[in-house]
This record gives sequence, C-alpha cells and structure tokens, in this order.
Amino acid sequence: MGKIQVEIKTSFGKIIVEGSSVSDLIGTLETLPENFTYDLEETISKITKYNKEKEFNEIVRETENGPVLILKDKRAVTHCEAIGLILYFSKSRSNKSSQIRRLLEYSGIKIQVSSRLNEMVKRGFVFKLNIGSPEWTLSPKGEQWIEEEVLPRLRNNK
Repeated sequence: MGKIQVEIKTSFGKIIVEGSSVSDLIGTLETLPENFTYDLEETISKITKYNKEKEFNEIVRETENGPVLILKDKRAVTHCEAIGLILYFSKSRSNKSSQIRRLLEYSGIKIQVSSRLNEMVKRGFVFKLNIGSPEWTLSPKGEQWIEEEVLPRLRNNK
C-alpha cells in the first residue's frame, strides 16, 4: 500500500509528514506540539547562527514592538514592499494589519494598509493562515519576492 504525505512550507524549508492512511497522517499531525514550527525555526536559527538583524541592519531594526524600517529614503520602497518587509521580519512572517500600520508609522510611512494587503492577496504575496484571523502571513511567493527582488535592490542602493 502507498503512503500519503503532506508538505508544510516554512521560512527555513519544508517539513514532510507522512502516514500509511489519512487517519494515520492526521494522527501524526495532531501529535505535533502547538508551536512546533516556531520552536524548530528558533533552533535552526541558533544552529546556523543566522541573525537577520545583523545582515539587514541598514534596512530594518528590531524593536520591542516589532520590526521598524530604517531606510534613508522612504521612497525607495513601494507601499506593498514596505508591508512585505514588515511581514518578512516579523515573527512567523505574520502580523495583524493594525500592527503593520503601527510599525509602518514608526518607520515614517503612512499608508492605507488594508487596501495594499488586498492588492498583495491578488498577487499571491500574503494570505490569512486561518480564515477569520486578523493575522496576515507572507506567502512562500511573497518571501521569494522579498528575498530575490526587494532586499537585493535595497542592499545595492545603500
């Protein structure tokens, strides 16, 4: 008999869980601790000694409220890129729209966040992990966009 698999994409790679049946797979998933991917991400970060703050200290600064953009020229990013950067540097690549707006205001950027989030949904850059949840999450496509287009351009414009 074949196996059934589910692939969970995370900021650090993929987690593949498999079972011999649907109920076996669901049973395995239910045994995972609630903060499994977050704890795993923290551990991998320590092992690889990856520190985003140092690598991007001319673009973003981590504060007790969350990431704040410290760009010299605020016009260097579009409104969608600014939201993408806030989400990219947020814990679990997620945040509430009200918190995104607040962090952008701390960054000196005033925009209509809900309208830009709707645009980003259409482009496949963000989604809501749980329907009805106020948290917006950067999609794998959104992460790729930030990593391959936005951050390299900002690093080159220093």
